[in-house]
Amino acid sequence: MINCESTDFMFPMLADVYHPTIEKGAYGSLAKTWLLDRTIAGNFIRAGAKTKEDLIVNIDLTQDSMLIARVRSDIRVSSGRENNAITNILITNIRNSDGSPYYFETAGKRNNAPTIFDVATVQPFVNPFGKIEHHTIILRRAENQGIL
Repeated sequence: MINCESTDFMFPMLADVYHPTIEKGAYGSLAKTWLLDRTIAGNFIRAGAKTKEDLIVNIDLTQDSMLIARVRSDIRVSSGRENNAITNILITNIRNSDGSPYYFETAGKRNNAPTIFDVATVQPFVNPFGKIEHHTIILRRAENQGIL
């Protein structure tokens, strides 16, 4: 069951949420198959200092991309009402309501493909009356961009 939330002024962007099916191999290894669960509405912005570089040159080249987002629903709960650990959630295809992507890869096999993000944190935002208004999530660019 794939559903799609609508955008508004508080949640102007759309993103796709993936949850895995996990299968155990013959020798006990686990294999994840990522499936699109739903499309959510949210607001995704760059986290951290405005002057921080995207590319840090050391011995390796590291691309540091972290986003902070505000979303309506708890992404840890799938559309089938199953709970998922944050390590079992991927978010990708962050775009405007017209479908134009904001974050995409610019090199390699996934050139022009939407960037895949891992979830680092999910926190509810509770108003003074004890009601959850939205969830705040922190995303980091996935090391393995070929996972989907």
